[in-house]
Amino acid sequence: MGVISNKIEKDALKPGDHIYSWRNAYIYAHHGIYAGEGKVIHFTRGAGHEIGTGTALDRFIFSSSSSSTGADGTHCQRCGDQSTLDGVISSCLDCFLSGGDLYLFEYSVSPVFFLAKARGGTCTLASSDPPSDVLYRASYLLEKGFGGYNIFKNNCEDFAIYCKTGLLVLTTLSVGRSGQATSFLAAASAIVSSPLRYLTTSFTGLSFVAGGMYCVSRFLSDIGVRRDVVKLPVERLVESSDRIDEGDETAVGRLDESRG
Repeated sequence: MGVISNKIEKDALKPGDHIYSWRNAYIYAHHGIYAGEGKVIHFTRGAGHEIGTGTALDRFIFSSSSSSTGADGTHCQRCGDQSTLDGVISSCLDCFLSGGDLYLFEYSVSPVFFLAKARGGTCTLASSDPPSDVLYRASYLLEKGFGGYNIFKNNCEDFAIYCKTGLLVLTTLSVGRSGQATSFLAAASAIVSSPLRYLTTSFTGLSFVAGGMYCVSRFLSDIGVRRDVVKLPVERLVESSDRIDEGDETAVGRLDESRG
């Protein structure tokens, strides 16, 4: 474990760990909560996809959900056929990894360590709750659901981070807890939106400005730094999820009353 890699061996896992595995040549990572006994609880978009936009673009840039089908066409004996499942599901660790390596998401990292990890979706400054709380949230959401999937506001990483911290982003105008989504938008903002890019025309100068904007945006958007978050019991989250998915501002306001 460290700045270079968060890779971990299977026998080192503990129930309540937030794990992930890279997909499609490191384009994105799929996240979940290790529940113990070789099982992982994770959030998928549906229609056999772990992640996606819900458009035809998904055919070209996103892979299907973790495979539970072997090379001979038979299904995993533990998981069965999960190709059509959606929402929060439970899979064996091998199906979750889908042939990829296993990584551990880190919590309570220092700002220096966070910024040294240039790729988002691997760590956070926020603290994790005890494993018993993490497993309770994951199991409850496995039964009740985690609302509608949204690639920027409510994805697999958002699910895992909520299970670990109980923190919910209140605003309906920005990204959720996901470091991957934050990194993508931070990079786009650094390249397109920064007025500082007009202060220099050299490649080195532009790289410095863009890199600085990227780091600042990532840091300020981390769940451990943001101020638009509230600690929310999982029961209240489930009760309000449908209204939040529909953009009900009054529902967000009622959750805001929990702040403090």
